[in-house]
Amino acid sequence: MEGPLKANKIPSLDIPSEVAGFIASHRVARLATADAEGVPHAVPICYVFDGKCIYTALDLKPKRVQGRALKRVRNILQNPKVSLVIDDYSEDWSELAYVQLQGNAHLVDDGHEQKLAEALLREKYHQYETLLESGCTVIKITPTNVVSWGQAR
Repeated sequence: MEGPLKANKIPSLDIPSEVAGFIASHRVARLATADAEGVPHAVPICYVFDGKCIYTALDLKPKRVQGRALKRVRNILQNPKVSLVIDDYSEDWSELAYVQLQGNAHLVDDGHEQKLAEALLREKYHQYETLLESGCTVIKITPTNVVSWGQAR
């Protein structure tokens, strides 16, 4: 197992290429949000990384509530600071790895950026051909800090 945590303050998303590759190659992350009182909420998400930002969409997978009524969306509207964890687990602990991104999230309302995010998500996940509505709500996460550990470096 590699040594201690490696933290990189990133003013303009200067993520090392091996860390960026780790982020881009994975298919599931855990998104943590907090409401205005700081009560945390974490959910697994499908996402895409464009080299600068993370995009995730509110898709048609079954949920108790839909769209902007989701807890993660309500939290982002109250408190845009989020954390995202992408990880590998193995019984061989020398193979453990993770990347944690901290940043600011907001809902994408620009038509061009929203359509680009949808296209990238459909390209990565074939399920989104039927489970992603055109014009869906997209969350954009702009990283402000990156921590990588283990094989993610």
